[in-house]
Amino acid sequence: MKKIICKEFGPVDNLVWEDTEDHEPLPNEVVVDIKAAALNFPDYLIVQGLYQFQPPLPFTPGNEGAGIIKKIGSEVTNHKVGDRVSFMSAIGAFAEEIVLDQNLVFKMQDDMSFEVASSYQLAYGTSYHALVQRGNLSKDDEVLVLGGSGGVGLAAIDIAKALGARVVAAVSSQEKAQICSDYGADDVVLYGSSKLEKEQQKTFTSELKAKSIKGGFDLIYDPIGDCFAEPSFRSIGWGGRYLVIGFAAGEIPKLPLNLTLLKGASIVGVFWGTFTALEPETNKNNIKKLNQMVADGKIKPLISQTIPMKDAISAINLIGNRGVTGKVVLVNNEE
Repeated sequence: MKKIICKEFGPVDNLVWEDTEDHEPLPNEVVVDIKAAALNFPDYLIVQGLYQFQPPLPFTPGNEGAGIIKKIGSEVTNHKVGDRVSFMSAIGAFAEEIVLDQNLVFKMQDDMSFEVASSYQLAYGTSYHALVQRGNLSKDDEVLVLGGSGGVGLAAIDIAKALGARVVAAVSSQEKAQICSDYGADDVVLYGSSKLEKEQQKTFTSELKAKSIKGGFDLIYDPIGDCFAEPSFRSIGWGGRYLVIGFAAGEIPKLPLNLTLLKGASIVGVFWGTFTALEPETNKNNIKKLNQMVADGKIKPLISQTIPMKDAISAINLIGNRGVTGKVVLVNNEE
């Protein structure tokens, strides 16, 4: 069995694709023959030691995928050998197989591909939890999605539109703007590909406010942070909720707290990984709802590329350089 291994925190190119021993399950575990695993921006951070969570070394990155159960433990009751499943895990997905607690594995719909099943649990799970549980989204809300063409950004657009909200996406290029429009965004704002200076930030705020039919957004979904956070927050409406998802643009921003007072607004943190650990039943229900929304055609995850699992190192660099839209999926090709 081969897998990507991080032996020390550092550049992505230090990762290796190596042979290791096959897994044997404990009584409550299953072993999954991985067919596909999706990339997420935290994969780029975690191997460099830059993420909030740092696993003990050595480890295999990757936290969502899909495949076929090949072994089960003696106390497993939810699954059987041969089941087609998707899974979530803090680490371990960029491999040919993975061993997991049976409660982290979900049966796939019969007509769903492994690539699709692997691609939406984290991005869509994060966005559903953010919008519904943390943001209290209603169908009358107006939502601003920063970094709209990325994995979680497109998921947020897709879910918010499916739930009846009006959505404005903010992105760095016209090409990405078109993707967001094609995905259902009602309007788009460009913020360019470089850092925003003070005057540019003021212009950005004005452009955002002009796109809001209410004069300010009910919800702002922010996975990028940096210099885009404050000008975006200044476009929030009265009683708005600012969802902090991550900091893909680089720096963790600092916000003048008087803005929350003037806007009657809330800053709301969203840490999906901790949520899944502390509220597993709520997360299970979220995933079930998302599965049904996919089956009903209400949401449609965008897979922009599939890349062989053995080439995961170049794929992680690609996502780290923000050179993708939607999701990149790694696949184990049959020999």
